[in-house]
Amino acid sequence: MNIVVLISGNGSNLQAIIDACKEQKIKGTLRAVFSNKADAFGLERAREAGIPAHALTASEFANREAFDRELMREIDAYAPDVVVLAGYMRILSPAFVAHYEGRLLNIHPSLLPKYPGLHTHRQALENGDEEHGTSVHFVTDELDGGPVILQAKIPVFEGDSEDDITARVQAQEHAIYPLVVSWFVDGRLEMRENAAWLDGIKLSPQGHASDE
Repeated sequence: MNIVVLISGNGSNLQAIIDACKEQKIKGTLRAVFSNKADAFGLERAREAGIPAHALTASEFANREAFDRELMREIDAYAPDVVVLAGYMRILSPAFVAHYEGRLLNIHPSLLPKYPGLHTHRQALENGDEEHGTSVHFVTDELDGGPVILQAKIPVFEGDSEDDITARVQAQEHAIYPLVVSWFVDGRLEMRENAAWLDGIKLSPQGHASDE
């Protein structure tokens, strides 16, 4: 299967996917990486791995729809079976989401449906949460609202900073995101009836129970 990854920044989850492909933990080919930021370090990671790396700048387009149309055109040149959002910080147009329906994955740094949107670690700290985490989900028109596939929880300790939580969450992300991509590539994972299904079994709203 062909994989295309979208990023906006450092690309640490991208690196985890590159490594998993190299180690054959993901039995697919990472065809291209796209970013809405020309200086995103993730593009350098892609180039170092010999993967085509592209940047599109929003200021060159009249609106979100025009940007997404061009992005779709360039992504589709790589015939993707799955499009993976790995720290991609632009809200997608409905046309983009519809175009890749059922093959568009995202990772979000909270235990969805808690804390959609930005500054999730800060919110967890401010609210005194004892646990926090990350969720891999299918993308729908609802922001961070698509069916959850897999979550990983982390403890929040007294005196934690946002940096502490970020490091703990990212360690989990680097484990679970390549795993979910491998499930999709192996044909085990699909979205239907607005739910995630793994091995023909409909997953709960919290996704697959990771301790099973």
